[in-house]
Amino acid sequence: VSDSEDRERRQREFRELTQMFMDSLNVEEVIAQLLVTEGFTTVPDVAYTETEELAGIAGFDEEIAEALKERAAAYLEEVEQNLRAEAVEIGIGEDLLGYDRLSLATIVELGRKDVKTLEDLADLAGDEFVELVPDAGVSGDEAGAIIMDARVRLGWIEAPVEADIEDEGQPVESEGAAHSR
Repeated sequence: VSDSEDRERRQREFRELTQMFMDSLNVEEVIAQLLVTEGFTTVPDVAYTETEELAGIAGFDEEIAEALKERAAAYLEEVEQNLRAEAVEIGIGEDLLGYDRLSLATIVELGRKDVKTLEDLADLAGDEFVELVPDAGVSGDEAGAIIMDARVRLGWIEAPVEADIEDEGQPVESEGAAHSR
């Protein structure tokens, strides 16, 4: 990647993040740019940052910081309500909605692709999960663990034993672990 391509990419990201904050927080461009310049990249970043930290941004005071946090919280609440309404509309099951290892946004995205119950989730392979929700930021290994957990919760398989196996007081090591010393 050349320097000019890298610079263009950073400028594009800056513009996209600025626009996202302008739209979601209903703020002027300069406020959104200050947030991006200070390293904020998501609305939850703003919502869950301490008021004092936001007020410490040049040009912000406590009143602006509180207003930003309130707008961010309201936006997140609206997104949550919209996702819940869509989940009901497309018929996502309560078992999947109550599954605590996935965000509501990921669950709704799965529902849009006809994965609507915990059983549907448990039927997937890890690579299928990753293909269905590529923006979820879940690796193939993490997807596999989520699917195995769903299978355990459904009683399809037994939970793996987590205890260390010991032989004469010494933990048993895999070959890879022995070679890494």
